[in-house]
Amino acid sequence: MMREWKDRREKLLDAKHFAVGSLEVSQKVWEEASADKEAAEEAVEIVSQLAKDIQERAHKQIAAIVSRCLQAIFGPDAYEFQCQFEKKRNKTEVKFRLCRGDVEISPLDAVGGGVVDVVAFALRVASLRFRRKSLRQLLVLDEPFKFLSKEYRPYARQMIEDLAEELGIQFIIVTHDPEYEIGKIIRIGKHA
Repeated sequence: MMREWKDRREKLLDAKHFAVGSLEVSQKVWEEASADKEAAEEAVEIVSQLAKDIQERAHKQIAAIVSRCLQAIFGPDAYEFQCQFEKKRNKTEVKFRLCRGDVEISPLDAVGGGVVDVVAFALRVASLRFRRKSLRQLLVLDEPFKFLSKEYRPYARQMIEDLAEELGIQFIIVTHDPEYEIGKIIRIGKHA
């Protein structure tokens, strides 16, 4: 009987030592996991801040070009363009806003197609500016200002010339409108 108690005691002591050892290993694993979790949370915060900084820079660059183009054609107080970044479905989406003063304007419902043409043109120029600088700055456009009122066309022409000069962009524009004939002109078809 005494032998059974001793054997049982030895087994219990072995189980206790095993449990204590397992607990120590578990505590070390928990501490390492906690440290990894803290490092991951810190990394997520760094990436989030970096993304926010990139979004702010992108907004500044895009909005500056688009607003500049709008103001070059429609006047200095006409429109301001903004990019609003939102987190949806675990992804960042951007909403473009067109404002006049403090009022947001729907570009498709509240303004003519000429404004939409200018915004689309300016967004193309802005996207070209995000490319690597070593690549040629070339933009090919088909009737980029087809809905722009006749009264604004001279301003669009001047804007194209200014952007080409200042940003080093070569524009190739397909158009039926002689007001946009700038630089080297190649005529194709009946009027060639």
